[in-house]
Amino acid sequence: MFEDSPMATFGLIDYDQASPEVREIYDDIMRTRQVDRVNNFWKAMAHDPALLRRTWEQVKQVMAPGALDAVTKEMIYVAVSATSQCGYCIASHTAAARKAGMTQAMFAELLAVTALANATNRLASGYQVEIDPAFRTS
Repeated sequence: MFEDSPMATFGLIDYDQASPEVREIYDDIMRTRQVDRVNNFWKAMAHDPALLRRTWEQVKQVMAPGALDAVTKEMIYVAVSATSQCGYCIASHTAAARKAGMTQAMFAELLAVTALANATNRLASGYQVEIDPAFRTS
């Protein structure tokens, strides 16, 4: 049986309740993402318009087209979110990765690599393994 998600700490600010500053950011989110609604993540942050703007600007910059394609960026986001145990981020970025072209097989392989990396990272940390000279950057 599924439990309901916890409520946002200070609630969510919907578009019709938002200040003009927050509406401007919401409009940019919807225009940039080509959607007709703002996700709960942004609505929760709207209590602090400066944080909302700063975070949105960073997301736009980092997730914009670059050396990595959209599906790769979203899959990295899913892997980090799984490691950080952020259910909201896992759900939202899995949806974005699927929209960008991630298949079920890619998702399964991504989680297998993520699980392996977490396990071997803990082993290397626990054993305090010295970094091989060949792996060091100059």
